[in-house]
Amino acid sequence: MIVLLTALVVMIAGVKIASDMDVDVFPDITAPTVVVMTDAHGMAVEEVERLVTFPIETAVNGATDVRRVRSASSQGYSFVWVEFDWGTDVFKARQIVSEKMVTVSSTMPEGIGQPTLAPQSSVMGEVLFVGLQADSTSMQDLRTIAEWNIQPVLLATGGVAQVTIIGGDYKEYQILADPIRMLRYGVSLEELTVVCRGISQNSQGGVVRQYGNEYVVRGMARTNNLEQLGASLIKMRGNNPVRINDVAEVKIGAAVKMGYASQDAKPAVILSISKQPNANTLNLTENIEQRLADVQKTLPPDVRIDTKIFRQADFIETSINNVQKALVEGGILVVIILFLFLMNFRTTIISLTAIPLSLLGAIIVLKMLNLNINTMSLGGMAIAIGSLVDDAIIDVENVYKRLRENYRLPKTERKSPIDIVFRASREIRASIVNATIIIIVAFIPLFFLSGMEGRMLKPLGIAYIVALFTSLIVAITVTPVLCYLMLSNEKRMAKHSRDPWLSRKLSELYASSLSKALHYKRAFIGTAAALTLVSVVLLLTMGSSFLPEFNEGALTISAVSKPGISLEESNNIGNMLERAVLTIPEVTETSRRTGRGELDEHSQSTNSAEIDINFILKDRPQEEFLAEVRAKLGSVPGVAFTVGQPLGHRIDHMISGTRANIAIKLFGTDLSRLYLTGKQIEAAINGIPGLVDVNVDQQTEVPQIQIVANRERLAYYGITVGEFTKFVELAFSGEKVSEIYEGQRSFNLTVKLNRNYTSDFDGIRNALIDTPNGKKIPLEQVATIKSAMGPSSISRENVQRKLVISANVTGGDLGNVVKQIKEQVSEKVTLPEGYRVEYGGQFESAQAASRTLLLSSIIALLVIFLLLYHEFKDSKLAGIVLINLPLALIGGVFAIWITSGVVSIPAIIGFITLFGIATRNGILLISHYKLLESRGTNLTDIIVQGSVDRLNPILMTALTAGLALIPLVLNGNVSGNEIQSPMAKVILGGLLTSTLLNLYIVPMVYQLFKTKKENNVK
Repeated sequence: MIVLLTALVVMIAGVKIASDMDVDVFPDITAPTVVVMTDAHGMAVEEVERLVTFPIETAVNGATDVRRVRSASSQGYSFVWVEFDWGTDVFKARQIVSEKMVTVSSTMPEGIGQPTLAPQSSVMGEVLFVGLQADSTSMQDLRTIAEWNIQPVLLATGGVAQVTIIGGDYKEYQILADPIRMLRYGVSLEELTVVCRGISQNSQGGVVRQYGNEYVVRGMARTNNLEQLGASLIKMRGNNPVRINDVAEVKIGAAVKMGYASQDAKPAVILSISKQPNANTLNLTENIEQRLADVQKTLPPDVRIDTKIFRQADFIETSINNVQKALVEGGILVVIILFLFLMNFRTTIISLTAIPLSLLGAIIVLKMLNLNINTMSLGGMAIAIGSLVDDAIIDVENVYKRLRENYRLPKTERKSPIDIVFRASREIRASIVNATIIIIVAFIPLFFLSGMEGRMLKPLGIAYIVALFTSLIVAITVTPVLCYLMLSNEKRMAKHSRDPWLSRKLSELYASSLSKALHYKRAFIGTAAALTLVSVVLLLTMGSSFLPEFNEGALTISAVSKPGISLEESNNIGNMLERAVLTIPEVTETSRRTGRGELDEHSQSTNSAEIDINFILKDRPQEEFLAEVRAKLGSVPGVAFTVGQPLGHRIDHMISGTRANIAIKLFGTDLSRLYLTGKQIEAAINGIPGLVDVNVDQQTEVPQIQIVANRERLAYYGITVGEFTKFVELAFSGEKVSEIYEGQRSFNLTVKLNRNYTSDFDGIRNALIDTPNGKKIPLEQVATIKSAMGPSSISRENVQRKLVISANVTGGDLGNVVKQIKEQVSEKVTLPEGYRVEYGGQFESAQAASRTLLLSSIIALLVIFLLLYHEFKDSKLAGIVLINLPLALIGGVFAIWITSGVVSIPAIIGFITLFGIATRNGILLISHYKLLESRGTNLTDIIVQGSVDRLNPILMTALTAGLALIPLVLNGNVSGNEIQSPMAKVILGGLLTSTLLNLYIVPMVYQLFKTKKENNVK
């Protein structure tokens, strides 16, 4: 009763914990990354790199636990990504970077913003994109609504780390100075700027106490009225006041755009919402959507909020549901197999009890380890579900058989049922314990994986091992108790004294075929050896990959136009791309972000766009759909694009820093030579089969207008170089001088010259610069205004300039494609002196993981051999059991060859799992042979009888373990099953061959071994 009560408590606790646990698509696979952003206030790219980026890189490079430092320098901005080792505490990482920034900040040039750390999030933390569109509300008002009505509500939601807004017109109050009018009134740009700094401020005048009251004295000068702002005094000219309106236009306008957004090729404002680490994505998304629904009621009627652009929760929910479905379907198949073999409702129930107890026990352990429920942990349970009943099946089958044998004896010779149950359970106790331990040992290499693959797959291994170990505990405790309570009744034994019909027929057929096969041992063994050799050759010639492609039902397109084009032109090209893909029948919705949003740590330039596409497949496979997507994108000239999926694209970004499967990193010093060499590499690899979306980073030179100071002329007019550079920055870039408040909202007040002097060459030449004597002269008199070329952006990694040639792979054979790339680059491209190439991406992780798994698997096999030796006290018998490994390899390899032809990391793990499971059958046979030998029977009879005795448990365990995986095999392309499916295919294929051949090859080898041993004794 104590055992049953304990089992009941485990079930209740497991159900309660499962209902409360967090759910996510993947475990936390993000390496801690700290992003340092610096606003360089319009500084040129080379200067940003030299004066801002390089000092920051130097400070953090080599810091504790830092594994890689990447950076991007663009016009006026510096971004540095500091990537730490997996497992590093994110708060520790941020503390390390913060301490380094304290020393760097003091070395920053004057006028440069302080380096700041981006909010605590990651690319995998982007959980939701929200689109805003309206019919009559202007894009400026729509952006203001996003900024002041929606963003604060989202940031106040627990779990939200950052909200980035892109699109619309960013509202600002502008004072646009007219140099001609300023000359007429004798006002310098500096005077105007100084006055504007205090144009809208209140002041505190202390308190006045009178009539028993205390009055706060305030000076009220704050206003958002344009006429009042314009009426502010600059200075007195004689007896006449000079006001701002006299020399400038005061207006509400749009700040210089950094990015555009659209939805279905129509203007929109898009908010990107990132979560904090360890926040529950599903709960957070639900809370956000509830907040947005509440906000929607307060917005103008024509404003629409769309949360379906990108919603990570959709993929999570679909994936979890699909894995749970596979779990349930696998469980149903297990029930069917058990009932067909046992033909007894009670024995079936006893065996099935192991499944809920094992799964709930695994959930309890996951909770204790602070892990959540995700597709990986559920996948481990789905793969294990067929094996969870194996120990119970063996125990129940043996107990049931011994109870029937006992019932057939005369009443005077019968033993008590409890004694029979005890002896029958003890008879196979050592075998099932050792077999389960061996399966667990075989799975241990998974825990040697590091990096992203380790963090992704370890929860699968934990769930599998814990569930399997729990099933062993159930089999040696709960199962015997239930067998005694439910099977020992003599009336029931009378009804079921004979073996079930299926078991009898299979036993008769097997006994006959094995007796005949034992006469042709060498032919059978030779055939098995030949099949093993063929499978090894096939395995060595098959392609390789890291992870299978996910099926997210969405695409993420990265499109890059020619550097130097205007943001407006880039937006037009983006619209063309959207309209092109919207003509594809499967596409349901598109959204696009061109350029970058304020406070966005993604260094997207004006010529770059990211398009999210939602689609529903109809009458054709995904490969054909993707081919049409690429064809439509290719119809727009001058665009280099990469096609990925939202999560897959983010995983690629984490691995290599690029948004593609393969990243060829070219390191060097000169940007022009880097680009030319990059184009040579692109030309060399473009024809490789399976390689698509080949793209060279567009780090080419872009046109500039350079205002080159003439120091002699500046000196002649008494203008210092500092005054000259300050004028150029203030006149053309503008300066934020104050903030204007509209209730709780605040908007920048900026000062610069009006558009007549900032929009073309002639305007710049004619801009009037102030001289010390109060006069103004055209800028062209003290400077040369010319057209020149300069870099558009500069990327670096580990303090070296780099250019990335990125590409994706179709068909899954990543390893073979990378091999061809290396060959083509080596043959056709001669690198300049001092330049080098590194290859990064998923294949790099695949190679590292494969090496780790190979080495750790060799150690695991050695441990398995030692366990078998401990079981049989004979190294040759241990070797006979290990014959199951090549027998299992045959089916596993052919399963991959027939389906995908590509060996991925999940497939390798499938082989590891398979080898552990396959040894169980060998242990059952050999241990039973030894038991019968102790009774002194003929060798051939021992082998035939022993094999027939173990036929039912071997077939049941193999069929339940294998057939339970059929849902994962058949639905491998659905969301959530992509990683488990290759494992399931390998295990199912391997179990089919290992079980079939084990029933014949192991008895034959055992007979040869025993015969030879007897001959040697003689």
